Amino acid sequence: MPDPDRPLPRDDASSHPSGRPSDDPDALVPPGSDLVARLRSRWPLDDADDLRDELLAAWDRPGYHDLRHLAEVLARVEELAAAGIGFGRMQVSLAAWFHDAVYDGERDAEERSAVWAERSLPSYAGEPVAAEVARLVRMTETHDPAPEDVEGCVLSDADLAVLACGQDRYAAYVAGVREEYAHLDEETFRRGRAQVLASLAERPALFRTDHARDRWEAAARANLAAELAALGGVGSAPG
Repeated sequence: MPDPDRPLPRDDASSHPSGRPSDDPDALVPPGSDLVARLRSRWPLDDADDLRDELLAAWDRPGYHDLRHLAEVLARVEELAAAGIGFGRMQVSLAAWFHDAVYDGERDAEERSAVWAERSLPSYAGEPVAAEVARLVRMTETHDPAPEDVEGCVLSDADLAVLACGQDRYAAYVAGVREEYAHLDEETFRRGRAQVLASLAERPALFRTDHARDRWEAAARANLAAELAALGGVGSAPG
């Protein structure tokens, strides 16, 4: 049985040569990098390659919730660990792998992702790890972890970190979300997207860890404000 708290393999792209976490959100996963090879090296279980490959196949799809998003979330988890936050790294890493493993625009996608974790992980990581991973996956439906839920705060921050990205990556993120909702007409999409963004902007803080608030909060709020202004106001779905 794997040790849930053992260090995970490092992703050198998430750090400066000095070992300090990167301040450049767009440098985490450069476009065109070999995402599959990168992600295979980040898989935290020693004897579950078949499950890893099933998840990679699930994430290999058009839109924002794709292999690059998974790689970025994992890199942010490692950045938060490198910042000195203590949390169950295996549980959070596995939750990152599962959190959008099912993504088809339906409202129960997080639940189906959580059920996948509950059914597939016990034989590899044990029932307690599987239950914690499923709990964390369900938390990503709201991104509202309790302050004492350190694992939930780390995963939520890592998942929302794209909001703080530079202009090019943020534009690609928005375009990816639009692609996922191609079945909606433009007016319906814009209204729903504005509603999601306004709900985020109304929160006292987007990020829960000190590291994320210090480094990402201001940039994320600027991006939200700019996108809301471009949408022309507040309009639930796209996001």
